[in-house]
Formats: sequence, C-alpha cells, structure tokens
Amino acid sequence: MERIKQALEKARQEREIRQGAEPSAPRDSAGRADTRNIEYGQTQTINVDDAVLKENRIVFGMEPSPFTDSYNLLRTQILQRFRENNWNVLAVTSPGSGAGKTLTAINLAVCIAREVDYTVLLVDANLRHPWMMEHFGLEERQGLSDYLTNDVPIEELMVKPGRVDHLVLLPGGRRLEHSAEMLSSPKMEQLVTDMKSRYHSRIIIFDLPPVLSSADALAFSPYVDAALLVVEEGVTQKEDLERAVELLSSTNIVGTVLNKAEP
Repeated sequence: MERIKQALEKARQEREIRQGAEPSAPRDSAGRADTRNIEYGQTQTINVDDAVLKENRIVFGMEPSPFTDSYNLLRTQILQRFRENNWNVLAVTSPGSGAGKTLTAINLAVCIAREVDYTVLLVDANLRHPWMMEHFGLEERQGLSDYLTNDVPIEELMVKPGRVDHLVLLPGGRRLEHSAEMLSSPKMEQLVTDMKSRYHSRIIIFDLPPVLSSADALAFSPYVDAALLVVEEGVTQKEDLERAVELLSSTNIVGTVLNKAEP
C-alpha cells in the first residue's frame, strides 16, 4: 500500500512539472505537507554571493546576534498569528519611504524558509521602483510586471537563490507607471488566489510600496490576509503612522516593526 502511495505521489509531481508548475510539497502519512523534499521543477536556481548577503544585512549566513534574534522573534510571532487564523499571505509596507521594509520582508522570508514546515514565496510588488533583487547582488530581470502586461508565464519568472533553501523569489520586473491599476486588476487577483490555494505549506510575502507615497498598497490590500508595517525610529512621524493605519483599516495589521532603532 505504501509503494502505491509513493508511486501516485511521484506521478503527481511529474505531472505538475510537465505542466510548467512548481511541484507542490509531498505529503506525509497524515496528509501534511513535507517541505523537506520539495524539488523546484521549472524554477531557475541562481547563485548568490555570501559576502553580498552579509554586506546587505541579509540574515542568511550571519552569526547569531541581537540583529538575527530580532528577525527570528518576528518570524515566530508572525507564524503564530498565521496559524491561529489560517492565513498565508502577508504584505510588508511602511508609511513612508526609507524605513527598510524591503530588507524586513527579505529577512522575514529567509527566517520563515528555515522552518521545516514551510516554503516561502517572496514577491517584489513595488512595481514603480522594483529593486528587491539588488539586495541579493543580482540585476533586475523580468518579473511580476511582465506577467501582468505581457503574459510572460509566471513559472518562467520565479527564481530560487541557491544558498537559501525553501525560498523562491518573484522579481518585480520592469517599472510600471500605472502600477496601482495593475496591482488591483482581475489578473492580479486571480494570481494571488492561485498562489494562495496551490501550496498549503507556503507563506507568500509581498513587498509593497509605502502606503502614503502611492495608491498601490491600498489597492492591493484586499488580496492579502494581513499587513506588517515597518516604521523608522526618529523619522516616521506619529501622524503618518496613524494615517497609514487608517488607510489600511480594512486590513488585518499583524503588527509593526521599529527599524533602525538604537540598542
């Protein structure tokens, strides 16, 4: 009986690969996703430089420190809330620019990807200024905007940083002037729905533009389960934070991150 289950599982994954999709996680005897044995069929693996990751303050490969401990604590708090509410889609944004929301999104994604029970899809949804890939020392490439405007297949756009297991990136792609309209389009809504339902054990993190700088975050917020707000110590004004929270009033705000704080 066990051999039959294994044969069926193998056939299912091969079928997904032929269809150009990333195979979903195999299941254990209780039907739970086993993310330890995922193979990323059509997803391109790219090499990243450990020295660049460290220079850009990405926690992968860094020695334990209060900096890395803070992200591990954030991961634990986020996952607890997500398990309690059966959520799997998170937006990371900030009231204004320069608060460090992209680095926060990346480090949170890396920390969650270290958990044996999860995989992570990190999406650069800052379509006016896509620059998430630069944090990995990589040039910008085709991404979400090319899917939305030119129908480039999504499986051709995802990349896997070779040094970070269980993490897949969807770059932003070329810049779009009418990004809010694209992020709120039916095509984007369908993509999020597909992402949300395809992989039970996957956390999807969208790095969004600042709330007060454009309509993008507000336009996209109905598609996510919760939002994380990043604020910069000594820079973010109280009234800006209050305004951002007001604009996202219909979204579950899972918490705030005080960034660039003195020890």
